[in-house]
Amino acid sequence: MPKVKFSEVSELSVEELSTRLRDLKEEALNLRLQQATGQLENTARRRIVRREIAQVMTAINQRKSS
Repeated sequence: MPKVKFSEVSELSVEELSTRLRDLKEEALNLRLQQATGQLENTARRRIVRREIAQVMTAINQRKSS
């Protein structure tokens, strides 16, 4: 999965953002479990997922404040 730009994330609706956040958190959990058991092949994916979670949370918080 390629990196996502913040401009793409900010265009999503609040419902889409919350769904995406839930999916990303689930993926992050799965990646942590894979790393703990030694099955994780692409360690850079954890970093990308963490950053995407931050982008989605930033977009949600911006919507709440405005």
